[in-house]
Amino acid sequence: MVIQNKPRALPPLSRLRPFEAAARLESFSRAAEELGMTQTAVSKQISQLENDLGTRLFDRRNRAVFLTDAGRRFGQVVGTALSDIADEVAVLRGDRRANELVLHCQLCEAFYWLMPRLVRFHQRCPGVELRVLSSLKPITEAGEHFDVAIQTSGRASGTARLAFSADDDIFPVCSPDLLNAADGSLGSADLLNYPLLSHRVVPQDWMDWPAWFEATGITSSVKARRIYFDSYPVTLQAAVAGQGIALGWRRTTEGMIAEGKLVRPCIESIAQPAGISVYLGNARTTHADTGKLISWLSDEFSDS
Repeated sequence: MVIQNKPRALPPLSRLRPFEAAARLESFSRAAEELGMTQTAVSKQISQLENDLGTRLFDRRNRAVFLTDAGRRFGQVVGTALSDIADEVAVLRGDRRANELVLHCQLCEAFYWLMPRLVRFHQRCPGVELRVLSSLKPITEAGEHFDVAIQTSGRASGTARLAFSADDDIFPVCSPDLLNAADGSLGSADLLNYPLLSHRVVPQDWMDWPAWFEATGITSSVKARRIYFDSYPVTLQAAVAGQGIALGWRRTTEGMIAEGKLVRPCIESIAQPAGISVYLGNARTTHADTGKLISWLSDEFSDS
């Protein structure tokens, strides 16, 4: 008897790429922009995929989309498969070295938190070839493969797998030359008398001044002067230069506070028990040294 191997019952592959992009970016419109398609075309491909699978992959609510549990699981599977293909293509083309361990990090954390500590990683793991990618964008918009990523919790993470989260705190910071008063002597309401420096981002996926004042119980009709920047590192440098008061995340600003470049003008602080998160990439084959990097990051966040 001859046994014939039947082709695997896969959905049309043309529908998987729009789904993967929408799941990773958590947005049909941004998936369409990335793929050079219309939003209607992306929505149609995903609807056809849902019909083929017999299950909903997204909830559509108020012009926004949210992955269902089934969609998140399927998104991780599809994302892993496409990531593996992209990684191998990069190696074959010579665009990426096969033995590199890639760490994707928010620009501010890369500059202010990671760089001063990185020598300790190389001392602990001298044979590991680590490459750091920094970005202002969330990991859903990462243009390159990564094995591990660090970003503020609450930012879009798509189908990336959470490794662990660490605590953080948010409090105002400014140049010591900005204030006549002593460090820590102002009340929260007093800050409204100074220029407030803001990092404006769309969507506003981390805390800004209105939310901080609300969390500290300050309600005021007084409108403070606001100065906006499109980069958080630039916002902090404006604070160092004495242009106003910025919101500081403890893990990002602790070095500048220790050096005397920044001070805390008031004692109020908002605790974030899971303020920063570390994620694993979607590649099916984990880099041999990923565990070493995760372990080192966990120790560094615990010691900070």
